[in-house]
Amino acid sequence: MRFILRRLGFFVLTLWAALTLNFFIPRFMPGDPVDALIVRTRGRVSRESLQDMLTSFGFKPDTNVLVQYLDYLGHMFTGDWGRSIGQTLGEPVTSLIGGALPWTLGLVGTTTVLAFLLGTFIGTVAGWRRGGKLDAILPPVFVVTTALPYFWVGLLLILVFSEWTGGLLPSNFNYDTSIVPGFSPGFVTSVLTHAILPAATLLITTVGGWILTMRNNMITTLAEDYVRMARAKGLNPRRIMYAYAARNAVLPNLAGFAMSLGFVISGAILIEYVFNYPGVGYLLYNSVQNVDYPLMQALFMLFTVAVLVALLIVDIATVWLDPRARAKG
Repeated sequence: MRFILRRLGFFVLTLWAALTLNFFIPRFMPGDPVDALIVRTRGRVSRESLQDMLTSFGFKPDTNVLVQYLDYLGHMFTGDWGRSIGQTLGEPVTSLIGGALPWTLGLVGTTTVLAFLLGTFIGTVAGWRRGGKLDAILPPVFVVTTALPYFWVGLLLILVFSEWTGGLLPSNFNYDTSIVPGFSPGFVTSVLTHAILPAATLLITTVGGWILTMRNNMITTLAEDYVRMARAKGLNPRRIMYAYAARNAVLPNLAGFAMSLGFVISGAILIEYVFNYPGVGYLLYNSVQNVDYPLMQALFMLFTVAVLVALLIVDIATVWLDPRARAKG
């Protein structure tokens, strides 16, 4: 209980610091929402009219900064995140995020979990069979794939599977706009088909990191005394590999996995941008381009909370899985 209370205190302090930075950093960025709107309207609307319109949406730059900050904290905690002052002018921020979040969770979330599970399994086998054919092939290959940029892999897959093959796989948006959205076989098939290339991009560039770290953790764990003792007792090799070695080797990866799950909310910005996939990452890109303070603030808050919650859960899971951590707690 003391451990959990300490972690909750750290959670609250970190969240306050992140929200404070979240308020000030966008305001230090070059540009201004009114200037961005003047460019978009090509000067056909006066600055005063645009300023009055933004004020009606809750954007009040002339108010004292401290008052703005306190109002901002209150709105963040109550869920009143205001209205967009960017490309989707006047649209509630909650509606924009609610429309984009399911697509990011479905694409990036599923692919992240799949990459972790697949990488952990392959890394476990490679580390257990150190020096074998699998172990000789995997490290060099996945050192390369892990270093590849997201956008480059995405563009390469578009070139091969969309351009050269005459549109075998779609490379734009999240479904065929000629199909009415709904739980129909045609719509579901369209969604899954459009997700293949962005999901493959994310999987190719992330699975190698999990494989390599799990392999190295396994090699270190296999040298521990308790593993040698288990072998000396003649226990089943499969039981030693999973119940003794893999269970302890995966613990260092849990923190990294928690960070990955937290960043799922932010989406893979480059991937969503390359494939024009309307997720949260693409929404963040547009909010920055249009100097949309309310939308940026709400998105950054969600990212921060997601990472902190994921880390808190993994800390508790680590204490539960590792007796040594319980003793320290």
